[in-house]
Amino acid sequence: MDAARLMDVCDATWPAARTWNAGPWRFRDGQGGGKRVSAATARGPEAAGQIDAAEAEMRRIGQRPLFQPRGGDDVLDAALEARGYARRDPTLLRTGPIAALTGLPIPPVTAFAIWEPLAIMQEIWAKGGIGPARLAVMNRAKVKTGILSRWNEKPAGTAFAAVHDGVCMVHALEVLPHQRRQGVAGWMMRKAAFWGAEQGASHIAVLVTEANTGANALYDALGLTRIGGYHYRQHPEDT
Repeated sequence: MDAARLMDVCDATWPAARTWNAGPWRFRDGQGGGKRVSAATARGPEAAGQIDAAEAEMRRIGQRPLFQPRGGDDVLDAALEARGYARRDPTLLRTGPIAALTGLPIPPVTAFAIWEPLAIMQEIWAKGGIGPARLAVMNRAKVKTGILSRWNEKPAGTAFAAVHDGVCMVHALEVLPHQRRQGVAGWMMRKAAFWGAEQGASHIAVLVTEANTGANALYDALGLTRIGGYHYRQHPEDT
């Protein structure tokens, strides 16, 4: 498993409304669904010399210029920094064998795979800032499910999982504040793994910001290895 493959999985399991290639760039129409589905990415090293064209294309569809430098994009990253683009949200790609998370039985009535999302799932996501535009992103994925967790006989959290190219990627994992630090997120990850295995996935993966120490500790404990990452370069007008 390598970082380039995982980024392809990310694009397929958390898809933009529209993607297209122009010159050395890949563009995304996010329709309000957040940075990940709106940022432009380089298709080759010549992108660093064609930033003006990328900015114009993003403005053409009504988006502020936003870039996602990935591994190997050092020249582009330096060029964007020189233009005043701020570095935002450094993010890790983490993955591991799905079998590592399916060896422990999930306690009864703890986690469920459900699609379409129930109202309570949408409410939990909304409390975490995941509203209709991001729910639309979820709906665009092909092989997908929601994960609902209960703890102490009450709703505890929710997540979204989708499978592409043998990888089950988990997105939008949210645990209600009063249910945190009780193992809820771990059980949701294990439920996603069981569901992913049923879809033929051999690996499970997540994206997590470097700053999210709690989530990174969980993924360390689950054996999900860091294999790469990315960050955003945000237009000076947005900083």
